[in-house]
Amino acid sequence: MQRHYYITDDLDDLETVANELEGNGITTPQIHVLSNDDANVENHHLHEVEAVLKKDVVHSMEMGALVGVVLATLVLAVAYLSGWTESAAGWVPFIFLAVVVLGFSTWEGGFKGIQQPHYQLKRFENALRKGKHVFFVDVDPEQESVLERVINSHPQLKPAGVGESTPRWVVQAQKKWTGFVNTMP
Repeated sequence: MQRHYYITDDLDDLETVANELEGNGITTPQIHVLSNDDANVENHHLHEVEAVLKKDVVHSMEMGALVGVVLATLVLAVAYLSGWTESAAGWVPFIFLAVVVLGFSTWEGGFKGIQQPHYQLKRFENALRKGKHVFFVDVDPEQESVLERVINSHPQLKPAGVGESTPRWVVQAQKKWTGFVNTMP
């Protein structure tokens, strides 16, 4: 899948675009709107970006976990190479310390990430401050022509690039979840 970004200031047009895309087989979990005006996005029945996903929590936690793995490995290597594991306590305190270091690094990464915009969406901050909305769609290669046809009939949408999309399995899970929830009384 590939993500296509567009910028506009017209939510009415975005609602029409989203409906046309959905009418042509692109599902709601593939379509998102990033805006500083979440209430108006919701009033237009558009799929807004979740608040937690606007921040860099997940990516920063992953980076923190990588740092934690390196530090935890370093703790265990130093303990082994210095001979400290040969004492009566053995490996237990060093394994515990390594787990604590890994957990703390992951937590610290997430804490840092919650304070900054998502790394993929950071480039749109200026447009968002100006009251514009970022519309993005994750499409499979066979859906590219549908997206292009719909977008070309809406000249107010300005292309803003392509990027990494949500993994296909996540989109499929969201579709199934939505279908499940819609069957509930």
